[in-house]
Amino acid sequence: MKNSSPALLLATALLASASFTSCVTAKKYDDLSARQKATDQSREAAERQAREAVAELKKATESLNELKLENRRLVNDSAQTGTILRKTQGLYRELSDTYDKLIRNNEKVLANKTADYQKVAQDLARREAELGDLSNNLNKSRSEIDKLAADVKTREARLAELEKALAEKDAAVNALRAKVSNALLSFKASDLQVKVKDGKVYVSLSEQLLFKSGSTKVDPKGQEALTKLAGVLKDQRDVNVVVEGHTDNVPILKGTAGMQDNWDLSVLRATEISRLLTVGGVQPERITASGRSQYVPVAGNDNATNKAMNRRTEIILTPKLDELFQLLDANSQATKPTK
Repeated sequence: MKNSSPALLLATALLASASFTSCVTAKKYDDLSARQKATDQSREAAERQAREAVAELKKATESLNELKLENRRLVNDSAQTGTILRKTQGLYRELSDTYDKLIRNNEKVLANKTADYQKVAQDLARREAELGDLSNNLNKSRSEIDKLAADVKTREARLAELEKALAEKDAAVNALRAKVSNALLSFKASDLQVKVKDGKVYVSLSEQLLFKSGSTKVDPKGQEALTKLAGVLKDQRDVNVVVEGHTDNVPILKGTAGMQDNWDLSVLRATEISRLLTVGGVQPERITASGRSQYVPVAGNDNATNKAMNRRTEIILTPKLDELFQLLDANSQATKPTK
């Protein structure tokens, strides 16, 4: 017989199995518990068979002992003793074979159960490793989600600031348009128009209001309009002023003093108007004079009416948007992907 009893081997295997079940999820634990229950049932059957084998062995041993006693009593009876001895020896061999068979069967059952326990233990270890990986991935995902949520919250705050700045800018542009329109109400709509486009206020002055044909000197009526406009703009220190001169496609007369073409005419007219605005109180550093010649028409140069529309001066009023640009730059930097 072996030194360890079957019951001790089973208990040891069960304890080894139980040590691996502490870290699995409830669903997986239920599955393993079911398998463990089946294993326990098999173990109980094996133990029951072992007990029966031990009982049979004990019974056989007792029978053997009785036969041995009987054999000693009959050893002197030659004929009877010989018969009984041979019978006893035969029974002894049978009992020994039965005993060895029972031992082999019991060892085989224990070996099978041990293999099952080892398989369950390996499966538990694998599942535990998988759960560990899943837990690490989940923690990593949660950290990334928390970071994304914080980034979204920051961007929402910046977006709210940007929307507020845009709304304030739009309000400032509309207020500026209203002030300019009110200051220039006395002029005809055909000579002077005020409109908002692309977040800027455009004051369009016709040539008829400002200049005689081919001239760069502003007429008195035009000077009156520019003086009123300057009166509004001089207090609007956060507004930049761009003066653009525009012409039709009719070439200037040859020999016109100081001018070669419509580029010169448009630039000189823009410069003259800029000078009058500074005389009216607008800070010179806020004004930019430019000539666009005939290349930005508002109508086709195919008839007198359209050509008159193209001969114009546009004064473009742009609120300074330093704060808005700072917000846009900060938002752009915040949305750049991190390395």
